[in-house]
Order: sequence, then C-alpha cells, then structure tokens
Amino acid sequence: QVQLVESGGGLVQAGGSLRLSCAASGSIFSMDFMGWYRQAPGKKRELVGIITSSGSPTYADSVKGRFTISRDNAKNTVYLQMNSLKPEDTAVYLCYAQMIGRNPYWGQGTQVTVSS
Repeated sequence: QVQLVESGGGLVQAGGSLRLSCAASGSIFSMDFMGWYRQAPGKKRELVGIITSSGSPTYADSVKGRFTISRDNAKNTVYLQMNSLKPEDTAVYLCYAQMIGRNPYWGQGTQVTVSS
C-alpha cells in the first residue's frame, strides 16, 4: 500500500511560480506512472502531466512549456514545478501513482489559487 501526501500549494499572483511535492509512504520505484491531475470547482478532473519510471514526461497542452514534472526515486517524491501561472490554473492538484494493471493511488490534494 502506498500513501501519497501533497504539499506546496498556496496563493500566488498570475505570472508567479509554485513547486508542488508528492511524498510517498512507500517506494515509488515500482510505479510505472506518477503524475498530477487537477480539479477546479464544477469541472472534471483533468490530467496535468505524468512521468514514467524511466523519467519520460507527458504534459497536457494547457501546461506545456510552463510546468515540469520530475521524480526522485531515492526520496520517494514527485515534484511539479509550475511557472508562469495563470488564473485558470486554479484548482486542487492531486498526486497520482500507478503500476500497470493495478488500481491507481491518489493523494488528498493541495489547493493552488492564482489571483489575477
């Protein structure tokens, strides 16, 4: 069983930056995919980006060039560096981890609010 705990959310002005962290209680070495989703009020949960066990990232078009995902297997932590934040990035950001063929693990989420 893996537990995921996000941190690093907060309130930031448009154009600013935040770095989210997702700390896993167990080893993430075996996780084929880790990443971030977000959910804004009244909207469906959407993918922000994922990173494979080999470190290959994929991003949603809306965040390409602004957000960067990285993972540190030694620290059992995944990061999301968010730059050039926009008000439309406001959402609860949830950490995600999954092994192929298994149900995914989810964190509780961390709120990111971008003011205009």
